[in-house]
Amino acid sequence: MRILLVNDDGIHAEGINKLAMELEKKHEVIVVAPSDERSAQSHALTLRKPLIVKEIKLEGINSRAYSVSGTPADCVRIALDQLIKEPVDIVISGINKGLNVGMDVLYSGTVSAAIEANLYGIPSMALSAEWYEGNINYDVAIVYGRIIFEKMKDELLKNKMIININTPYMEVDEVKGIKVCRVGGVVYDYYIMEGNGKNGQSTFKAGGRENRAPEEDTDRFYIAQGYVTVTPLQYNLTNFDLIDKVESWL
Repeated sequence: MRILLVNDDGIHAEGINKLAMELEKKHEVIVVAPSDERSAQSHALTLRKPLIVKEIKLEGINSRAYSVSGTPADCVRIALDQLIKEPVDIVISGINKGLNVGMDVLYSGTVSAAIEANLYGIPSMALSAEWYEGNINYDVAIVYGRIIFEKMKDELLKNKMIININTPYMEVDEVKGIKVCRVGGVVYDYYIMEGNGKNGQSTFKAGGRENRAPEEDTDRFYIAQGYVTVTPLQYNLTNFDLIDKVESWL
């Protein structure tokens, strides 16, 4: 199987390197990732300056690898348009350093790269591991990413699906299981004022998040309970329930 591997943490991030090392044991892997961290870039594209692409050698990895001076979505687009001439079977985005649950899926470069692949008609997976007090267990993401992929492979490829996988911070044998669930609610960031400058200018920096209890039966809820979560995603933002009502108003 030919796999395009991308991320938003950058080409030298530990997560993408560990995943590439695992995947290339059985598959053809091409790594195309941002030259530096581009977290929370969502679906941004680089339009007003050229992209710089460099083929590089990643230590301990035999697969072809390219760094791109752009966003995760840029990486998918240029990989499929210019760097890979053969058909790609699936795009895997990750392993992200931190969860992509709740409404963070809207801001996530990791998830947006998977969605960009699906715009090209290619099935995709976004894979993220919980960050806890500066620590991440990438092994859990690798083990459960492989389990989920093997169980879903045929349907994933046939139906051109996007799935979002998140794994909790714990040992592999401590995970309670896998839950298929919905995206779970908004988590609000708050900002800290760092200083006041001249001409009424103030400086703020994101300082953390409100600690709200997650809704039940959501990805945030099940991660907190020690489960791996799987959520099928779609990029069509049309509110079909309201189409007829809005038309009647007009």
